[in-house]
Amino acid sequence: MVLFDPAMSFRLLALIAIAAVLYSSVGHGGASGYLAAMALFGMEPAIMKPAALTMNIFVTMLVLARLTRAGYFNWRLFLPFAAGSLPLAFVGGAWTLNASAYRVIVGLALLLATWRLFWQGAGSSDRVQPPSAWIAVPVGAVLGFMSGLTGVGGGIFLSPLLLLFNWTTMRGSAAIAAAFILLNSIAGLAGYATTAGAWPPGIPLLVATAFAGALLGSELGVRQLAPWRLRQVLCVVLVIAGTKMISMA
Repeated sequence: MVLFDPAMSFRLLALIAIAAVLYSSVGHGGASGYLAAMALFGMEPAIMKPAALTMNIFVTMLVLARLTRAGYFNWRLFLPFAAGSLPLAFVGGAWTLNASAYRVIVGLALLLATWRLFWQGAGSSDRVQPPSAWIAVPVGAVLGFMSGLTGVGGGIFLSPLLLLFNWTTMRGSAAIAAAFILLNSIAGLAGYATTAGAWPPGIPLLVATAFAGALLGSELGVRQLAPWRLRQVLCVVLVIAGTKMISMA
């Protein structure tokens, strides 16, 4: 199908911008939100996957730069997760699923993302204990494969684990998630490029919209001003879109 229909383009771009503001405020690229928005408008998986990965890259570059400058990024914690995820993200990106399987997997990922947005955890700085490499590498591998396969960056699942097991603090988790999403999205997009034909049209406009939203959201993230109302709206969108994708399979 055509990427943009004039009657729906403004509404789609508005949802993309809202998702970028919300997700970037907590250190994420926003892929699950972008996928939800595109699913609501019936876009094809061939468009959704590369578009979500590309938006992830640009948004998380901005988020990571701001959080790193603020001193929240921990290389020693990040590297084992990255070592496990990068090869598997490339494999997942190169793996082409049929449309039905893709919709089921992404639909379930969107519903899980809804849980993540409602889940309110907080790392306790006096109890932080980074995981061993024997734990971090396999966790990174599983999340990296799912990232490349679906176009979801993986941070939406990594950050709750970081907080649940007290592997880092809240802001530290945002920085690790941003870096994890960035590298997985690059690897996934590289894998996609090895098997894809012509690049889908219209992606630059989606990227520009997401980046504009991230300019605001990343500033909110550094100041720890998470917009709860946007969080509620996006959760509704994720539930509707996830259910719709599964029902279309």
